Amino acid sequence: MNCISSRLNSGNQFCPTCNSIWTSIPSTNGTRSHPYPRYSPYPQPTPSSKTRSHPPASSLLWPEPPYGHQFCDDEPLPKSGEVSTEPSKNSLPSLILKSFPELPALAASDSVSKLAALVGVQAPSLMDDSRRAPIDLVAVLDVSGSMWGAKMALLKRAVEFVIQNLGPSDRLAIVAFSTSAQRVFPLRLMNERGREDATIAIKSLSAEGATDIVQGIKKGVRVLQERREMNTVASIMFLSDGMDTYGRKHNNIKRFLPASICPEQGNCEAVAAAPIIVHSFGFGLDHDAAILHTISDASGGTFSFIESIEIVQDAFAKCIGGLLSVVAQEVRLSMRTLSPGVHIGSIPSGRYFNSIYCQGREGVIDIGDMYADEEKDFLVYLSVPPSPNSEGSDERKTLLMDVMCSFRESNSNQVMQVQGERVEIRRPEILSATDLIVRLEVDRQRNRLSVVEGIAEAQAMADRGDLTGAQAVLKNKKSTLLSSASAQAGDRLCSWLESELNEIEERMASLELYEQAGRAYSYAGLSSHSRQRSTTVGIRSTASGSHRIMRLQASSISSPQGMALNSCDLGGANMGYDTPAMAKMMSKSKSFSTANPLPLPHTPGDAQPR
Repeated sequence: MNCISSRLNSGNQFCPTCNSIWTSIPSTNGTRSHPYPRYSPYPQPTPSSKTRSHPPASSLLWPEPPYGHQFCDDEPLPKSGEVSTEPSKNSLPSLILKSFPELPALAASDSVSKLAALVGVQAPSLMDDSRRAPIDLVAVLDVSGSMWGAKMALLKRAVEFVIQNLGPSDRLAIVAFSTSAQRVFPLRLMNERGREDATIAIKSLSAEGATDIVQGIKKGVRVLQERREMNTVASIMFLSDGMDTYGRKHNNIKRFLPASICPEQGNCEAVAAAPIIVHSFGFGLDHDAAILHTISDASGGTFSFIESIEIVQDAFAKCIGGLLSVVAQEVRLSMRTLSPGVHIGSIPSGRYFNSIYCQGREGVIDIGDMYADEEKDFLVYLSVPPSPNSEGSDERKTLLMDVMCSFRESNSNQVMQVQGERVEIRRPEILSATDLIVRLEVDRQRNRLSVVEGIAEAQAMADRGDLTGAQAVLKNKKSTLLSSASAQAGDRLCSWLESELNEIEERMASLELYEQAGRAYSYAGLSSHSRQRSTTVGIRSTASGSHRIMRLQASSISSPQGMALNSCDLGGANMGYDTPAMAKMMSKSKSFSTANPLPLPHTPGDAQPR
């Protein structure tokens, strides 16, 4: 009777013996009431109805809906007042645009086929959490046999940290997967009661079985797709420590994924809106980094490499630090050329979609969500014709392009526009010495793109077994980087890029080292640069924890945003794109770990055979 009472008190209407839904609820004293009806949308099945299969080893305190029903049991969002058409008093400052050409002047008689102009956008700071967008977050967690022991204990504490730092307007659901996938906690508001119940759910997890990555992803996507109400921001945090047991490879994984996270795989009505973003985390040294990177890359998310299992909580902290600071959505940069003969040739925008149309006279970059204080910088390459003859040649200028940004303000949900300054360039007859000096802001972005290209090329060669060729590519890129104007001027981004190239080169010293950590480290770096967003690029420790391969930890460097950070303190942070909100959440993570210590060994191989 105590067993039945315990299940009823937690809202569980499934029989502990046969796993069928009770058609008549046994009477117990002190039955706990819940803040909303758990399965009110669903009819109660008769004993002859088809029911779902038995759950995995994890204790299901909040079971899934009956077989054949959708996940439309999400807790209703807090009621807000009527939406006003007037600008919100709580509206944040607008986005800030910058735009300028790489050179201050171009000779009047010269024609240039590839003149770089920098176009950048910066999000405002978030001084008050009430001004951020609430989120719907689904944590999809690998609970296969290899997660046994220290890994599972650290993961549970990491998710508890996430639970404690979500606000009362945020909602969280938990999906556990191994041989199969199961939603173990519905999409609930993280008020005091929700946090308490979510903590009970996460503590109930246990590790056993194989690893079916696709089933885990599909279940997490269903939770978001089938919810009745939607918070402004929605995302999946997906963690796995192993290889996909079902033999799928990264070059074909997309055909198994739902169209809502991989839009190019099908014409699905569900992707008329923005895709569901998946932030994936490779845990330990045995995961399939290629598959996890492919999933996050296809959806618009990031891939993080948790090389040392002790930093899983810090990796989660960095991720939610960003998600809990979204201040602008549907951010789009638009460019339009202004003078005859000036055309847009290319826009190397990483993994952000760009389009050039009207025969090169207009172009766009779709950025999507931006976190508070985030910066995105892009190079736009223009073809510029000779300047036509005119009087007053010393004052002659060529108008290159207009830049405009549109976005939806997360708090007020209003669509806003920001007009940037016109990009123009002087056209004197004779250039002075200063006219030939490239702006360092443009040079540093050119360096970043060159290094990313080199890392991708080296990784492809290493995957083919050509480690010598891969290291040669990295050395060549480093030499070019160090000879650049911005590196010579002591630019901090260039110092960071140099350290990254050194680190990847070390991890390609042998095939064993590359397979164990080099590939995942490279993917995490590429993911970060392609989105200009911070990821975790883990630290590898020996059993004693005394040796760490991470050159960045040797000194305190500053991100391009100007915030001083120390990589040793931040546990493998990808420093160049960290925001103050991420740093603040990382600091909270350190305090949480100190207050909640775990007696764990410092060995990454603490795992139970599958």
